[in-house]
Amino acid sequence: MSKEVACVMTQVLVDPRDPAFENPTKPIGPFLTAFRASQLKKEKKWPMIEDSGRGYRRVVASPIPQRILNIDVIRALVKEGICVIAAGGGGIPSYYDAHENVKGVDAVIDKDYTSSLLAAQLKADLFVILTNVDQVAINFGKKNEHHLLKVRVKEIQRYYDKGHFPPGSMGPKIKAAIDFIENGGKEVLITSARELVRALRGLTGTRVTQ
Repeated sequence: MSKEVACVMTQVLVDPRDPAFENPTKPIGPFLTAFRASQLKKEKKWPMIEDSGRGYRRVVASPIPQRILNIDVIRALVKEGICVIAAGGGGIPSYYDAHENVKGVDAVIDKDYTSSLLAAQLKADLFVILTNVDQVAINFGKKNEHHLLKVRVKEIQRYYDKGHFPPGSMGPKIKAAIDFIENGGKEVLITSARELVRALRGLTGTRVTQ
């Protein structure tokens, strides 16, 4: 397949009043010593945490994305048949100031949520989420583990509400799939990269439908 490829730096609108800004959770930047971390916390008012026993890091908020600001550019490229790489790293968190100017804000947006929003705004036929497992499972790691091949959005919402998908692993991907369907999308496929071809044929993976 011969395709031109374009990479778009993607500005993503967030709400500066999002509650996430009151509780920063995403570590960013290099690992620092306790002394250097305390200096930066005092000088720049950065919240810092000890991360995995490897040192201290700054933490920032993870707000919910509201809208892809340069969606028209992405849509135009797609319509020209160009393979577009967009929303890398969750996109660039942005907001409108009092004068309607677009400003950046220190934050990290969840990649799954931004991808879901991007797919919905583009009215994608199929939203594919690649992860480390071939299929989504309920009761994961237990004797009664059950893999899902095809599931309606209401059913997977019930599993999500019951806590089958932890926030630190499959949770954001399931929420992204639900959001895509609720925003008008028709179908989501969740699988691994190695099984993508078979999953597209309906042999594996998990499909979430309306």
